[in-house]
Amino acid sequence: MNTNRKTAIIVGVLFIIGTVAGILSVVFTGSILGDPDYLIKISANENQIIIGALFVLIMGLALAMVPVVMFPIFKKQNEVLALGYVVFRGALETVIYIPTVISWLFLIIVSQEYLKAGAPAASYFQTLGTLLIGVYDQIHPIGGIVFSLGALMFYFLFYQSKLIPRWLSGWGLIAAILGLGAGLAGMFGLTSSLSTIDVLALPIFLQEMVMAVWLIVKGFNSPAIASESAKA
Repeated sequence: MNTNRKTAIIVGVLFIIGTVAGILSVVFTGSILGDPDYLIKISANENQIIIGALFVLIMGLALAMVPVVMFPIFKKQNEVLALGYVVFRGALETVIYIPTVISWLFLIIVSQEYLKAGAPAASYFQTLGTLLIGVYDQIHPIGGIVFSLGALMFYFLFYQSKLIPRWLSGWGLIAAILGLGAGLAGMFGLTSSLSTIDVLALPIFLQEMVMAVWLIVKGFNSPAIASESAKA
């Protein structure tokens, strides 16, 4: 098995790990953080929040490795965009996940103190909890913008290089534009519903799963690889 075939498999596996970890983080935490009595729920389900936070970190690490693995191939096509992809998907997006994890872990502490506090002090912890939830609500659309900008670079490089079929990279470009629009709408308050943002971002997640399977099964387009090697 040659190096490019191994790279394609690794990228496909990393996308699957990142997506599955992201879905599991929502499965473990979504119903708790979205509950009106979330502080009571968090206190009763601390391990679920911790596990959800770990899945967010796994997602961030897996997706951050993709631009690192792809850089040697992409730089032959366009080194500036290849570096931009590393910055957006390898660095900035990973940094955005950290405040999410920190806010969730702080919510565990706040929920514990909330249950211990009497009536006057409880309102203070409730306000603090609302603030921490607000941090996540603001990070979510910003993360979507960073993710989508990185995805636009990623699929543009794929479209130019023809390393994967153009229908697949074109799907990625269109889906990334939709995701960018969803993130901007959320950031400017045009929609207050995270579920709306997630629905608009759904096409990119579907595309990434199709692409991941394609890379694992088919690998990169051999003529395109040969062409890139000749350019180098």
